[in-house]
Amino acid sequence: MLEEKKPVLVDWLVLFALMLTWGSSFILIKRGLVTFDSIQVGALRVSISFLALLPFAITRLSKIKIKNFHLFLIAGLFGNAFPAFLFAMAQTELDSLMAGVLNSLTPLFTLLLGIWFFGRRTHFLNVAGVITGFIGAAGLLFAAGAGSGNLNLLPSLYVILATICYAINMNFIKNFLTDYDSITIASLAFMFIGVPAIVYLGFYTDFFHLMGSAEKSWESLGYIAILSVFGTALAIIANFWLIKRTSPLFASSVTYLMPIVSIAWGIFDGELFLISFFIWILVILTGVYIANRPPYRLKNWLDRLLH
Repeated sequence: MLEEKKPVLVDWLVLFALMLTWGSSFILIKRGLVTFDSIQVGALRVSISFLALLPFAITRLSKIKIKNFHLFLIAGLFGNAFPAFLFAMAQTELDSLMAGVLNSLTPLFTLLLGIWFFGRRTHFLNVAGVITGFIGAAGLLFAAGAGSGNLNLLPSLYVILATICYAINMNFIKNFLTDYDSITIASLAFMFIGVPAIVYLGFYTDFFHLMGSAEKSWESLGYIAILSVFGTALAIIANFWLIKRTSPLFASSVTYLMPIVSIAWGIFDGELFLISFFIWILVILTGVYIANRPPYRLKNWLDRLLH
């Protein structure tokens, strides 16, 4: 087991960089959709990430047994491919601000799936946290509908499906890929989904035509490239480095910080933001926090509160 160390300045700086990077993902998707459709954005995101991680995959592929290849394919589909397309589909109608906030539901689904399918221990306050988070999400969606006149339920469901995919992948990796470091998992996962994404993009869409004719094609491609290289490839490496230096708990705290960035970008881009949004966002983040506290810490907290 790796020794957990108290975070120092450099660790906080890396956490801050991850917050900015992952919190900015949603505005970058929005910029990519200026030229490309949602399927192209998803395929581009997978393809560019695959190319960025290819050197790591090449050096690790020979060390993996063929019988385990399907494990990396599953991780690639649920951790990267499906969410990349679902988020792009959602943001054809949903503000990047809202997508970023709804993404914070990922830890709640991770907990639920861990309990239902992998026997994870829990506490009644964990369950209360899950319920609180979902109440906050429902309140946020209805508040947005009242403010804009459009509930956007279907694109919101796309984001929720993406967070479920992330949750499946996290539990899957924890239970079946613990013998591999995250760089190996990420690079090989993209190897198995990257080639089909490139083939589909080049032969079954009008990507090359758009690159030659659309006015902002290169600008949109640049935004997606930033998202893919920094928001996926380098961010995964940085996150793993942070986990090794500190603890999974410290590294995962970025989940609570990402909505701050996505909200800021949304407001800067002129998206709707009401005071009621802030209230429901606090409800969501409170639920996420409570749901993901270890049972013994929740028990100690409750004992102190009651006594």
